[in-house]
Amino acid sequence: MGSVLAITLVLGFPMKMPLILSAMAVLFTEFPQIGVATLIREMISGVETMSLIAVPMFILGAGIMTKGESADRLLDFVASFVRHLQGGLAITTAAACTTFGAISGSTQATVVAMGSPMYPKLLKSGYSSSFSLALIINASDIALLIPPSIGMIVYGVVTGTSVGTLFIAGIGPGVLIFLMFSVFLIFYSKYMEIPLQEKATWSERLESAKSAVLCFGFPILIIGGIYGGFFSPNEAAGMGVLYAFILEFFLYRSVSIQDLLDVCLETGLITAVVFILIGMGQAFSWIISFARIPNMILPPLFGPDPSAIKALLIIAAAYFIGCMIVDNIVVIIVLTPLIYPYAIGAGVDPIHLGVIVALQAAIGSATPPFGCDIFTAIAVFRRPYWEVVKSTPPFIFILLLASLLVIFFPEIALFMV
Repeated sequence: MGSVLAITLVLGFPMKMPLILSAMAVLFTEFPQIGVATLIREMISGVETMSLIAVPMFILGAGIMTKGESADRLLDFVASFVRHLQGGLAITTAAACTTFGAISGSTQATVVAMGSPMYPKLLKSGYSSSFSLALIINASDIALLIPPSIGMIVYGVVTGTSVGTLFIAGIGPGVLIFLMFSVFLIFYSKYMEIPLQEKATWSERLESAKSAVLCFGFPILIIGGIYGGFFSPNEAAGMGVLYAFILEFFLYRSVSIQDLLDVCLETGLITAVVFILIGMGQAFSWIISFARIPNMILPPLFGPDPSAIKALLIIAAAYFIGCMIVDNIVVIIVLTPLIYPYAIGAGVDPIHLGVIVALQAAIGSATPPFGCDIFTAIAVFRRPYWEVVKSTPPFIFILLLASLLVIFFPEIALFMV
């Protein structure tokens, strides 16, 4: 199994192929009596949960707002208040990624939507290309914490944990990371002597606020609706699509019927990829559980009576390493059913665990060698691999520090729950 998985990964096969081929290798060599039909049933069971309906809805809503004017309006609003500060443009980038994370729920979508307009502005202001790219891909990690996080939806589906409660728990850590990034960016910009930008007048700020005020309706509708008990996550996702459609098509008139059709097609393609990975991941997770592989590895790793802190540190390391190599959704699907019983047995709150899982998945997605956001940036900005990853260590250090804070002080995540 391990050799098939390693060979197919090294040869560059799409992630779904290593998962299913390695699962089938175990099936045919160790359990030929079971049959392929069992794997197919597991794939289907992995994508038939009702909570997953929210995933294409959130992708569609974010796609409509990205195609329209919302992204630019949000950027202009944030920039008008912080661009004159030391590191103002870099902080604007981090804030815009945080805000857009409350629309898309996807790190890769945030890299594209916020990175595309901000990258040339960062270069023009004196930031190096490598630093600008590192900032964009790491600030986009916050999208996996701020609701509506797709990673949290998948974790909630796998464990049966309330997705709405997970959404609320992700807000505190997401804001914490943004503040830590901002402090670092202030000192870095001062050290590098990045020139200050002109301060916006209050009339300009008022104008940008008027322009962007309706854009904030999307996160308010989702977070407020779920937190207030008005919507389930699925209902909030549907309302988000309706809101995005009314905003961009009728009010801003920034998207056409053809644009909407294009967004629907893109949503279908992205959803297909996500659901295929979920199905394959479910089959892979089932076969390694059936083969009792975790029973040989996990008990010695956790020990006979692990504390909650020890369990969380082991789990955080496992997800961080896993997401450095493969897609974060796959890692969540494969690892979570295996480690969840050990975490709960050690007294870990399932909501707290979900936040740690989402945070480590986010960090791993922007960490070399194979973090998925790295390759998204390479494709979007057409820059070489080394240039994209060269300046990531300070951001990764901050994210790991934030992880430790959330592990040792769970109230950061649970104070609103």
